[in-house]
Amino acid sequence: AMAIKSDVRHLVVLPYLTALGVYFSYSLLYLFGHIRDLYFHLRGKRKSPSGYAPITSDDEAFYTRNLYHRIQDCWNRPICSAPDAWFDVMGRTSFDNNKTMKLTGTYKNCLNLGSYNYLGFAASDPYCTPKVIETLEKYGWSTCSSRMDAGTTEIHTELEALVADYVGKEDAIVYGMGFATNSVTIPSLVGPGCLVLSDSLNHTSIVAGVRASGAKVKIFRHNDANYLEKILRDTISEGQPRTHRPWKKILIIVEGIYSMEGEVCALREIVEIKKKYKAYLYLDEAHSIGALGKTGRGACEYCGVDPRDVDIMMGTFTKSFGSCGGYIAGDKDLIQYLRCVAPGSLYATAMSPPAVKQVTSALQLILGADGSTRGISKIKQLHDNANWFREELKKLGLDVLGDEDSPVMPIMLYSPGKIGAFSRYCLERNVAVVVVGFPATPLLLSRSRVCISAAHSREDLEFALQVIEEAADACQLRYDSSIEKLHG
Repeated sequence: AMAIKSDVRHLVVLPYLTALGVYFSYSLLYLFGHIRDLYFHLRGKRKSPSGYAPITSDDEAFYTRNLYHRIQDCWNRPICSAPDAWFDVMGRTSFDNNKTMKLTGTYKNCLNLGSYNYLGFAASDPYCTPKVIETLEKYGWSTCSSRMDAGTTEIHTELEALVADYVGKEDAIVYGMGFATNSVTIPSLVGPGCLVLSDSLNHTSIVAGVRASGAKVKIFRHNDANYLEKILRDTISEGQPRTHRPWKKILIIVEGIYSMEGEVCALREIVEIKKKYKAYLYLDEAHSIGALGKTGRGACEYCGVDPRDVDIMMGTFTKSFGSCGGYIAGDKDLIQYLRCVAPGSLYATAMSPPAVKQVTSALQLILGADGSTRGISKIKQLHDNANWFREELKKLGLDVLGDEDSPVMPIMLYSPGKIGAFSRYCLERNVAVVVVGFPATPLLLSRSRVCISAAHSREDLEFALQVIEEAADACQLRYDSSIEKLHG
């Protein structure tokens, strides 16, 4: 078998023949793609306007034309209902070899294994929904202004105070978009002369923010605290490039749960390193806040780390709270600074009031403000569902990633041909899944990312297992069984 090191703790193991098959598949796609492009070039069908350079990168357009379009129907599937445990997926067809998709006017009711609806707040809730409707009637859809102008309302400040208290920090600021929470905050914290140490599997929003900052960035092996310390020690001793002056500041950026792996950050070890070398720590809890820990307080609670040891805590409201936007939590001085300089505060339209109230009421429910234990029960139900489902998938002989309690569990597909086959097979049998391939993952590590919700019943998950078992046989996904045979 061939081992690919994607993590210090986890080795993705696949047979050599599987790896060779994946390389062969991509080679064929690449070869026939170039033959196809040559044909169209000779016929003069792909030319830029006279005197103009191509507006898109030829390499990126090549991938879109020859690989993505073949299985485009597996992505961007529109829905016409709330993303609850079951939802309605709209039917589509194509008359131009998948270049464009047309709605058919039909829909299919499917089990939802793709949405980030960890605590089940995405659909109507007897506690949250009436409050959201009341807020809509009072404040309208939008404040039509940035937070620094006329976009701050009492419900915005209420949410910020509630978030800060929930995660154990002094203050918080909320933004209207989760991606922008990272991409506009990081450049406000670091710049030229600063050093950023970023996990190799950090989200694209972090990558965008670091690039925009102008800071020097060093990538460390995913979740490898020892490798992080080695890079940190070396870069501190070398200083800034050319001048060798000390770094103005050092920022370590990690995630609570890594969204493509379902793995929890080695937070305790990283906190020890950041203290030892006097670096700042930025923790992205987009997938872990609300989902990890007995009370849903995220990676710090799960790993037994004092929130005061994490300098900047980021999270989003799209995964566990059924809303939109994100937050940054930290010391009062830090948050006040961000309110004055971060583009998300100065220029972006404030978070929609009904969306704000959805988060506030969801948090209040988790904290028991309704006088019940329904909020905490959701978190326990999520953990029970996730842990049971992951173990059942493993019993089927599937390669499954992810840590205990994580609601994200990738099923490894490896071959590009199996991306479309698995997705279509499941959809035909009323199970909607998300599939991911290169370049979003390494070339050999295509996968289907399953997201579990507290809204799923045991009957829902048993139905999903039945369909996935059939799909595993049809697509030959039992790699664990193959490995056992190889080792006899």
